[in-house]
Amino acid sequence: MSQTNVLQGDFPVVAGEDLTGKEDLLVKLVNDAGTLKARLPAANGDYAFFVLIEGNAADKNAAVRPLEPKRNLRLRLKGACNPGDVLVLADVATAADKGKVRVLPATAGTYRGLAIAEEVGVDGQLVRCRPAMIGNITV
Repeated sequence: MSQTNVLQGDFPVVAGEDLTGKEDLLVKLVNDAGTLKARLPAANGDYAFFVLIEGNAADKNAAVRPLEPKRNLRLRLKGACNPGDVLVLADVATAADKGKVRVLPATAGTYRGLAIAEEVGVDGQLVRCRPAMIGNITV
């Protein structure tokens, strides 16, 4: 087995933008001139598979946690949800909502199912959910 020099759980990564105060939001990992960096999602279909655990200023070390189905977590909710609802990225067109999750909307489009809500949630709450990696859902 050649699984050496690998990490499990939270790990450090360079902030690709100012992530100060952005803890509990989803981020994506990107390549910036050969350096792995964390950034807020820029598109509703981005691979935002990491929760920001510790934010920081741009080009400083931050910490992220991968979404793992074996452990639930809390994500910042946009709108309301019920247990069993599929959660997707909130609309990134609103800057304040980047990295938040929302219930799968009824509006036509393609969304990436990321988690299942495990409790009733209200706007702005850190809602308990289970990562599910459902993939693309077309409405």
